[in-house]
Amino acid sequence: MEDKEKLILDFLSEKEYVPMKAQEIAFMLGVPKNEYSRFMQVLSWLEKDYKIQKNRKQRYSLVEDGKYLTGIFQGNEKGFGFVKIEGQDEEIYISRNNTNSALNEDTVVVELLDTGSKEGHKEGRILAITDRKRDTVVGIFTKNKDYGFVVPDDRRFGTDIYISKKNIGEARNNSKVVVKILKYPEGGKNAEGKITEVLGNVNEAGVDMLSLIRDYNLPYEFPINVIKEAKAIKDEVKEEEIKNRLDLRNEEIFTIDGEDAKDLDDAVQVKKLENGNYELGVHIADVSHYVKEKSYLDKEAYIRGTSIYMLDRVIPMLPKELSNGICSLNQGKDRLALSCIMEINNKGEVISSDIRKSVINVTKRMSYNEVKAILNLDEKDEFTIEEQKIRLENKKYEDHFKRMEELARILKVRREKDGSLNLDIPETKIILDEYGYAIDVKKYELSFANEIIEQFMLTANETIAERFYWLEAPFIYRVHEVPDEDKIDELNKFLYSFGYKIKGQKDEIKQKAFAQILDDIKGKEEERVVSTLILRTLKVARYEAQNKGHFGIASKYYCHFTSPIRRYPDLFIHRIISYYLDKNYNVSDLFKEEYNSKAVQSSEQSSEREKIAQKVERDSVDIKKAEYMQDKIGEEYDGIVSSITSFGMFVELENTVEGLVRFEDMGENEYFVYDEERKTLTGDVTLRSFHIGDKVKIRVKKANKILRQVDFELI
Repeated sequence: MEDKEKLILDFLSEKEYVPMKAQEIAFMLGVPKNEYSRFMQVLSWLEKDYKIQKNRKQRYSLVEDGKYLTGIFQGNEKGFGFVKIEGQDEEIYISRNNTNSALNEDTVVVELLDTGSKEGHKEGRILAITDRKRDTVVGIFTKNKDYGFVVPDDRRFGTDIYISKKNIGEARNNSKVVVKILKYPEGGKNAEGKITEVLGNVNEAGVDMLSLIRDYNLPYEFPINVIKEAKAIKDEVKEEEIKNRLDLRNEEIFTIDGEDAKDLDDAVQVKKLENGNYELGVHIADVSHYVKEKSYLDKEAYIRGTSIYMLDRVIPMLPKELSNGICSLNQGKDRLALSCIMEINNKGEVISSDIRKSVINVTKRMSYNEVKAILNLDEKDEFTIEEQKIRLENKKYEDHFKRMEELARILKVRREKDGSLNLDIPETKIILDEYGYAIDVKKYELSFANEIIEQFMLTANETIAERFYWLEAPFIYRVHEVPDEDKIDELNKFLYSFGYKIKGQKDEIKQKAFAQILDDIKGKEEERVVSTLILRTLKVARYEAQNKGHFGIASKYYCHFTSPIRRYPDLFIHRIISYYLDKNYNVSDLFKEEYNSKAVQSSEQSSEREKIAQKVERDSVDIKKAEYMQDKIGEEYDGIVSSITSFGMFVELENTVEGLVRFEDMGENEYFVYDEERKTLTGDVTLRSFHIGDKVKIRVKKANKILRQVDFELI
């Protein structure tokens, strides 16, 4: 079918072509009589997709370039929306009357209107919907006498869904349900649907997270054939598997993770060499040894792309039989690994490296808090009983951890000199009770123990990426490009009010210009806000088969090698590395060609799955933040203005909860003027102005976990 479409489009695009009728085009293309109806069908599809058009005389021609655009509709709960066109930064504004019943995330054809611009956006109207994004929706069911309706959790969806009596099933009032859409909205009427699953009452424990899983259509359970494959793999290393591997089982090697971690895929060790240099060993679970290409396990891992962490549960990329078993570097167990062993000088430079298949046996599993206590990173004079116990139990390893700290600090200094961006934006730690309800929200406290592992993993990832780049191997890189010039201009407008500026030529901005700002704001009141503004300016990192460097960490070569249990690109890279090692780096061009193509496909798939995982994880945190604040109505807090919009301002509290202060909650009988360029709000009566970074005092007005929103009012 695509061939027939291309044939017609190519013919209509020829310079000599003049508009013709359907019969004339068919004759010129040599369409047989028995295929004429099929030919007319293809013409009709091309016309519906706004790729061709016909005039009043029924003569066909190509749609003039730029007349109609295809993009993704992004709805707003108020009814209007924007269309995002691939490759264009500017979005097209669509008023409520011009949405043509498009729903959030539908693929649409849009026509530009000659109405100027709406808040800096071109305006358009949707002519056609070429692809409906969703055929199922999660929401809250309300029952009437003879029918019901579902209000989607995603208020941007664009319509409530009518449920006839015969399609209600077992749903009750306030049930969270999954709805299959039977009829999309048309002519001002709501969509119609059928309830296919009742998740539970809206306030029932665990229903909020289950709703997210269904809403994003996440692969929560593994297919039977995948489980069978995983269970068939023995949870012990066989003697024949150790042959030709570097045996490191008698070495001192440690895992350092959070207390709750179950999938331990990286272990480290540091030695001091006679020449004064350091030897850093980063040992990563050899997952590709067990997850064979084209196996059910591999196909499922490719589909999932990544593990997803949702506070009270994990949706893993690999079954627990592997992720918590034979592929996890558990203490005291023989485990197969890929080891990156690097010699590093006192300037933090990797002067030589070796990559080997190995077998290890982790000496001890450590947590960040344990390492923190051993190294006395808080510089305490007195220790708690628990800390004294930790220090005593690990006394014999103290020198090893001191070497780790010493090397990590050297690596960090080198990285900072190169211009690596240290965005000190605190993560959120949410405490749940035994039923899964949020009982506390606070900043996640990091120490240099976390930094040790971070620096070691970064160094291994860079070393691996650089080696395989120069080998011209098929590979997946972690790419983070230079920010766009207009984004830097916008950032500088903000920074000006704080007395800062990103210096340098617009077309040649260096990481050090950003790093200098981050260094200047360290410890100051505006640190949190400026760091967030810089983060918003940076591009989103992604996976690519071509190396384009990593701006954020100031690396020319970077990849993800260190987490093959939970990220597919790492698993793909391990497979490439293993092949090169097995072939003693003597690899055919045919192999490179085949796997270059696979690298492109895997990069695109993994980048898409990563986006979904990030949305799910962010939504799960927002739900629990709102849940936590639901019983804090009326309480007062100090906060900082984190963002300013045309409808109010967002305020972030010390515990990382962010809420919206709408205009009506900023002062009685006062109208606020929004300055888009300076991102300020100014009252027309008091002339009081609000800027990003201002300290304010707020009262909690309301919190809604379904909408994932918290509203504040200004005191």
